[in-house]
Amino acid sequence: MTRLFIPALTIIAYFMPLKYMQGDIVDNLPALFKAGNAKELAKSFSSSVELNILNEDDVYSKAQAEQILRDFFNKHEPVNASVVHVIDTNPNYRFNILSLTTKSGKYRVSVTLRKTNNTFFITELRIEPDKS
Repeated sequence: MTRLFIPALTIIAYFMPLKYMQGDIVDNLPALFKAGNAKELAKSFSSSVELNILNEDDVYSKAQAEQILRDFFNKHEPVNASVVHVIDTNPNYRFNILSLTTKSGKYRVSVTLRKTNNTFFITELRIEPDKS
């Protein structure tokens, strides 16, 4: 019985979507920014996202926001990301501040998330030079 259980569990884990194994997007933000993974970040974008990247500010569709973030990562290759501050006292709202180190400098990343249908979606993303 045990010989069958471990391989079966391995197969289930392999085919299970990554989002179910890693928790919600809030827990994964530092790893996604460190990897410069615009595609995975965009999966958690709301249908429209307010982006403010290096003083370029506008509201974009999910696809446009992904492309703009990908362009940022291509120009500023991430090296490290860490959590600076988290606000999670409201069950429908979260706010995270990350420190993003890239090969071209250090940035402060602010991420606003709102809950819709029991899932948090990124509604606002700001990337600005770190002033510290």
